[in-house]
Amino acid sequence: MKHPFYYNSAMTQPLTLTVAEARRLSIIAQQLEAPPAAPTKADLLDTIQRITCLQLDPINVVARTQLLVPFSRLGQYDPADLEALLWEDKALFEYFAHAASIVLADDYPIFRPQMHQRKVGSGLWRQRVNEWLEANNLFRQSILDEMAERGPLYAEELTAQVAHVPWGYESDWGSNKDVIFILEAMWLRGDVTVTRRSGNGYGLKKQWGLMEHQVGSRVHEPPVDQPLLVRRAVERALLALGAAQARDVKHYFTRHSYPGLNKALAELVADGRVQHVAVRSDAGELPGPWYLHNDLLPELERLRRGEWRPQTTLLSPFDNLIADRDRTEWLFDFRYRIEIYTPAAKRQYGYYVMPILHGDRLIGRVDPKMDRQANRLTINAIHLEPGVTFAGETRAAIESAIESLAAFLRAQSVDYLPFASQ
Repeated sequence: MKHPFYYNSAMTQPLTLTVAEARRLSIIAQQLEAPPAAPTKADLLDTIQRITCLQLDPINVVARTQLLVPFSRLGQYDPADLEALLWEDKALFEYFAHAASIVLADDYPIFRPQMHQRKVGSGLWRQRVNEWLEANNLFRQSILDEMAERGPLYAEELTAQVAHVPWGYESDWGSNKDVIFILEAMWLRGDVTVTRRSGNGYGLKKQWGLMEHQVGSRVHEPPVDQPLLVRRAVERALLALGAAQARDVKHYFTRHSYPGLNKALAELVADGRVQHVAVRSDAGELPGPWYLHNDLLPELERLRRGEWRPQTTLLSPFDNLIADRDRTEWLFDFRYRIEIYTPAAKRQYGYYVMPILHGDRLIGRVDPKMDRQANRLTINAIHLEPGVTFAGETRAAIESAIESLAAFLRAQSVDYLPFASQ
């Protein structure tokens, strides 16, 4: 029996959502309603599965973004659970999703075509890298052979001494050391992957191993036809987005790696997995077409019964909800740009600014910094959107969200510097 909100594509009147419903549905799809009281490792894995990936980022002004994204959804979870899921359970691995990310090991087949494409694809940079790898095939093979014999290794533990052609170009990864560069290039091609990290707070020092050291026998399974993999990836993206256009899917999860996207969407509609919907604002219907995965229909029904569990939380600058800046702007009427690379004198809000999600609105930004030596979270400024005042329930909700972040960081105090809310 089909869900009562299911509409056949042949019908002339598709299911219509208000912008507010689309916004709330995106928050639900992103697991950003009120968190469980005592989140478990299973809750963490379920969250990653539902939002598809955690973007990796080395910036540690507050905490690394791969730790902050789960915090915004789960509150006081144990970061050690993430490392356990990665390095002990091997339920996850690192690869390139909409950026360098932590993704599900079960999604490895979805990423195999990208790995292959990086071996044979065109483009000046990729061609240059592949030519260098070809010129250094013995160097590359010696690394693979040593890992096959000895298991995962840190770069400095590799002992193979093979004459090779130096890279000779600055690396996008910030190092021109040949062994580091070749490992990163081999990672993109799916030859090796990260099997552990050392250091505090999901450290930057990587241990490397063969892909099978992390994802197991999946690497030996027959490849799945790419059209089927694209459909799987489209479904994963739609379930994490809520109501979405094709361009939203294209920018999420396997960003820009959806060959035959329109055909995949049409097939999913025809098969009853996805349906066309309309999104209407006060000014009228928004241009489409819009798509909604039918597995989200119970959530829409719950919304329309008034069963909405809002929370106030702070988001990483790289949070999945706001990673697509254009979608964020139309859905939340909130323009967000990170200013890390903007000269200090030209910054409008601050170096590392975390948007404030308050219910179904983005109402402002917090500029925090964690002082680990003093064990103190400093709030440099709070910038609020026009029409939002730092008073009453709003102030209490923002301060509670900041206190929750401080508790997650195990800060002993929170210091508010003088600021002017806008």
